[in-house]
Amino acid sequence: MNSLFRKSVLSVAVLASGAFTGSAIAAQASADPMTPSHPAPVQSVPASADQPPPPPAPPPPPAPPPAPAQAPPPAPPPEDGQRVLHYDYQRQPNEYYCAPAATRIALSTQGKVVSQREVADKLGTTQAGTDSVDATTRVLNEMTAGGYETTEIQGAEADPQQEAELRTDVVEAVDANRGVVANIMGTSVDTEGNRYSYEGGHYLTIVGYRDGGDTMKVADPYDPTKTYWMTDDKLADWIAARGYSS
Repeated sequence: MNSLFRKSVLSVAVLASGAFTGSAIAAQASADPMTPSHPAPVQSVPASADQPPPPPAPPPPPAPPPAPAQAPPPAPPPEDGQRVLHYDYQRQPNEYYCAPAATRIALSTQGKVVSQREVADKLGTTQAGTDSVDATTRVLNEMTAGGYETTEIQGAEADPQQEAELRTDVVEAVDANRGVVANIMGTSVDTEGNRYSYEGGHYLTIVGYRDGGDTMKVADPYDPTKTYWMTDDKLADWIAARGYSS
């Protein structure tokens, strides 16, 4: 083989060998796992996936308790010095129901119209009667908005201070629409000169006043005439040794 042909064959072999080697290197480079040709996809995670659920909403505050019943506000003093309450009169059906009947009349001045039997059951009334005005005060407070208190008049007759206290208590009670229950004993006289005698004791209701409280209107559950007027001193003496609920 001449030298010129031999050089040509060697040149072709070298070129072929270089091309094959370059292709192999390129193929190896593209297959290298450390140098990916495309970036790996990134998985998206919701922001809330790694967070705890929100705490439950606090329960609503409890509803406030209902407001207690309130007694009606006192009425302004009458210009003529007289006030008589609206009431529902009912006569006692027997001799020992005077306290239930009188208490029922007082309840009716506040719109509480109930039976005498219901009141008698609450008072603990028996054929011997009702113990004292402590019982009438308790039942009046239970069945109304309250405000009643017991006042006793010590001694066989009322003194001027006790008369004044009765007058003040009656005016305040009537102005607040509260009938007054009084436990009396003995004999007394009204402004017309009529006599009323209850030697064994009796209960009646004071439902009004006039002359600024010097005279009081009585609703008597035993007397068929139903009502009469009596001065404060005579009524205080009638209540003496007992008491009243106002």
